[in-house]
Amino acid sequence: MWALVIQRIFFDFLLDFVYFPLWWYTAGIKRALIFVIQLFKDGNLYLAPGLWLKNIFVPMFGQHDLQGRLISFFMRFINVIGRTIALLLWLMVCIFIFCVWPILPVVVVYMFFQSMF
Repeated sequence: MWALVIQRIFFDFLLDFVYFPLWWYTAGIKRALIFVIQLFKDGNLYLAPGLWLKNIFVPMFGQHDLQGRLISFFMRFINVIGRTIALLLWLMVCIFIFCVWPILPVVVVYMFFQSMF
């Protein structure tokens, strides 16, 4: 019985070892893409430049006089610009994370062989 268990474990190990690259570049990359898209959506929900842009002409703190409206407009305008820049930077981070995914196994194998020799 022990021989059968060890044979089964060894066979599963070899099958997983062979299947890993196939999974990494098919189903794994699809999961990474879904993760990165969700990461960007979360960043958009957190920064919400569209919401600030939608309310750009609404006076802040109920200040309906001219000075309050001007200050509110410019403060929201600066907020929209800053949040849009931050969201674009976050998009670049998300794209970088996705681009690292296919390269990572190659780097790990290279480092493994580099450390052996």
